[in-house]
Amino acid sequence: MHLSRIPSGVRYYVGEAARRRRAVEDYAISVFAGWSYEEISTPTIDYYSLFEQGMGAEAQTSFRFVDVDARLLALRPDVTSSVARACATLLAEKPRPLRLCYASNVFHQQPRTQAEWRRETTQLGCELIGASGIAADVEPLLIVVETLKKLGLEGKHRITINNVAIFDGIAEGLGLNSESRERLRALIDARDTAALTELLTELGVDDDERDLFVQITRRSGKGRIIDEAGKVITNSRSREALEALAETWNVIEALGLADSFEIDLGDVPDLDYYTGLLFNIYVAGSGMRVGRGGRYDRLTSKFGKAEPANGFVLDLDEVTNVVAPRQLALKESTCSPVAVAGSGIPAFQQALRRRARDEKIALSYRPC
Repeated sequence: MHLSRIPSGVRYYVGEAARRRRAVEDYAISVFAGWSYEEISTPTIDYYSLFEQGMGAEAQTSFRFVDVDARLLALRPDVTSSVARACATLLAEKPRPLRLCYASNVFHQQPRTQAEWRRETTQLGCELIGASGIAADVEPLLIVVETLKKLGLEGKHRITINNVAIFDGIAEGLGLNSESRERLRALIDARDTAALTELLTELGVDDDERDLFVQITRRSGKGRIIDEAGKVITNSRSREALEALAETWNVIEALGLADSFEIDLGDVPDLDYYTGLLFNIYVAGSGMRVGRGGRYDRLTSKFGKAEPANGFVLDLDEVTNVVAPRQLALKESTCSPVAVAGSGIPAFQQALRRRARDEKIALSYRPC
């Protein structure tokens, strides 16, 4: 073994690279704090079953080892599962909603995709626990947009949105078992038209419906995509999800942010815990997504009481790679947050105006 080498999938950060990386981290956390998110630090080592419960099959990419008491442990491959458990246990009596943020390393022994093979990465994330509805779906999107804007990436990013219940409703309507469901998900995600057509034919889907479905899942764009999908998708669960997606899009348009967003019905989740709104974050100059997020309303029920939840993560390394080398001037907010009440567009507009002045705010929701 040559100790002058390091394992594949890890790297050093030295000098300017380390300073830029830390500056991006500090800047993102300052934006999160401006939206009244408090930092949380979760254990690096935890029971493997925690992540298996939260992440499903993807937990198998983690580093696993046996403790002296014969319990299977893992290096943290995901932060959301740990935060969900903390909210259901340690923070169970705290008033809702909870707003928590973090900058934490995660570890993967096996590649999740060919484009995302790194054994150690740092996630910058926010989790909003105990708030439901359109307002709680939009808040994390606004935080992502502000973070990228203040890092000099305005006009250089694209956030694609979808609703996982659209796919779930289709899979349910086709009566798919878990294996066929995963095949369908993987083919949609890979945009493999030929194989997707073949699978739907095998499943007995009508030719016209099959061809329209394949066409829709390969397209992305603005609000008209929802109208086109409504002509194809007929099951009640998927249609309800389409309506929720349309409501989210209408708020995005009303806030003048449509240029930063697209609807992509071909975005399907690679984590089991997502239940509603789903989004992926892309920035020009990066060959892969730099973040993802969405709603995961059932996750806390695995550790205690079920409650609505939504959040996102940004990949610190990928974001740093595309940020222009410049000094980021941070301004810490030490004042008490200004409460912004309401769940409609005027409340969001007021929140954006106050954040543009670097005021610390706290959106106020009704208790769930």
